[in-house]
Amino acid sequence: MRPVELLVPASSLEVLKVAVIFGADAVYIGGDVFSLRAKAKNFSIEEIAEGVKFAHENGVKVYVTANILAHNEDLSLAYDYFKELKNANVDALIISDPGVFDIAKEVWPEVEIHISTQANNTNYGTYKFWHKLGAKRVVSARELSIKEIKELRANIPDDLEIETFIHGAMCISYSGRCLLSNYFTGRDANQGECTHPCRWKYAVVEEKRPGEYLPVYENERGTYIFNSKDLCMIEHIPELIDAGIDSFKIEGRMKTALYVATVARTYRRAIDDYLKDPELYKKNMPWYLDQISNCTYRQFTTGFFFGKPSEETQIYDSNTYIREYTYLGLIGEFKDGLYNIEQRNKFSVGETIEVMKPNGDNIEVVVKRIVNDKGKDVESAPHPKESLWIDLGIDLDKYDILRRKEG
Repeated sequence: MRPVELLVPASSLEVLKVAVIFGADAVYIGGDVFSLRAKAKNFSIEEIAEGVKFAHENGVKVYVTANILAHNEDLSLAYDYFKELKNANVDALIISDPGVFDIAKEVWPEVEIHISTQANNTNYGTYKFWHKLGAKRVVSARELSIKEIKELRANIPDDLEIETFIHGAMCISYSGRCLLSNYFTGRDANQGECTHPCRWKYAVVEEKRPGEYLPVYENERGTYIFNSKDLCMIEHIPELIDAGIDSFKIEGRMKTALYVATVARTYRRAIDDYLKDPELYKKNMPWYLDQISNCTYRQFTTGFFFGKPSEETQIYDSNTYIREYTYLGLIGEFKDGLYNIEQRNKFSVGETIEVMKPNGDNIEVVVKRIVNDKGKDVESAPHPKESLWIDLGIDLDKYDILRRKEG
């Protein structure tokens, strides 16, 4: 059995640290340039270096995405950028563009390169092509089935790794190669600026009757014709391992710390349980399913893994997420009997909330006290990103997450 890596996304330095503490084996992030998530906060070079240091101290790797489809003007920037990433000691680069690949190898010959899903990696010939050029890993296209991935594994060199998305949002277009955003808004998805038009609501217009919009009805609420459910493979860890996948990748470089912690913790437990004892994995399945639904999601599907998706994998009546919990903040330093928190959403003294711990415990607590940064007791925390000091009546650990159950 090949070792299995849990690869978790991070949108910021704070989220990177959460991913590390809550069970990631590796974290992937985007820098200020060359990343396909231009609207994410992304990392400065200084933050990348700090994140790598924190991750390495905890035995976790950091991969940096440089997977845009580059234009001429992008190439000259790549030289200095890859030199900076080399100095930051990152563990690998995720690249899709052959020109960018060549520059990375020129600047940093020994760098480990992973070929992005954006390169449309759908067959073992493509995998072997990239391996001959020096790639260490290839990320499979989301359109591949378990059967196809097993065939890949059987026909590629043993030292070439397969990375596969197993959880998160699905793109309407082939491995993310989408032109809708650029067409409608001038913001190119292949340059990291996708506006997610696949989540919009559409109507039909007859060419001789401009301005007369005819709704496309699936039912009385209308239809979102491109709106896919989210991928979730928590019930299929055995099949994924049997297929020979080396890295289980979570989608979500735009997500909150609560989302990342929830997904990382759940898959960490599921993978470890299965490797320890398949019966333990089966026994704990209700817990995994309960926990994985605690973060925001858009209903679940198994995507292409067991055949081509049908109409059942689309959501026709809404483009909104299901949200069972609200993220309140992340526990920081301890001083004078109080814990520091940079608050994310409002909560109040006397309110019942939950502490989410990396070991799987969810502890219900009542907020005893809130003190603002001026040392004054307050009844509530209404201002986002306000630095507060709190007493929840129990001992806490740095990086514990606070959340509130909704509904």
